[in-house]
Amino acid sequence: LDPAADHATPPIMVLFKKVSRENEPMHAGGWQANVSEGLNGKTLGILGLGKLGARVAKFGLALEMDVIAWSENLTQERCGEVGVRLVDKETLFKTSDVISIHLILGDRSRGLVGQNELEMMKTSAYLVNTSRGPIVDEKALVAGLQDGKLAGAGLDVYDVEPLPVDHPLRALDNAILTGHTGYVIEELYHLVYGEAVENIAAWSKGEPLRLLNPPS
Repeated sequence: LDPAADHATPPIMVLFKKVSRENEPMHAGGWQANVSEGLNGKTLGILGLGKLGARVAKFGLALEMDVIAWSENLTQERCGEVGVRLVDKETLFKTSDVISIHLILGDRSRGLVGQNELEMMKTSAYLVNTSRGPIVDEKALVAGLQDGKLAGAGLDVYDVEPLPVDHPLRALDNAILTGHTGYVIEELYHLVYGEAVENIAAWSKGEPLRLLNPPS
């Protein structure tokens, strides 16, 4: 199961196809309130090409997008395995029509997407973050969305969680927001809680399962 990777793909579709903006007027009795965009031929930038980033990259390839990738230690060999093009950081931010972030949070990734990087992006581009909030400078992102320097964003993670009720992101119609639900799927709950019950039952019998440090 890769629910976090799966969760990155709906915001891409929603942002390009204007699904959320079309949904509200339809429920209000309207019709065709927006003009959507196609994904074919658009450039998908993957920031971090590990297991999750590779899965999202394959989604883009299936839709015939031009998929490019960058991270600090990313190799040409890895990009070749996934079938995407390796580019430098500046090219990723300047040429992508949508960037999807797939990095772990650490000293090198904290604040990696800051004001300078956001200003490199096209005003028609989108940013999707389903990894960790602090990878992106949230204040700079809010300012970019408010000023129209960025077309939109799809976010599942934030600096402070739960997201404060009065947070400015909640007032932006070009921000697609979910509440850190990338991992929240029925199948995973069945798997995780089922294994937890098995672990407890096995431990009570003196036959523990799934040991992190099994005896040699």
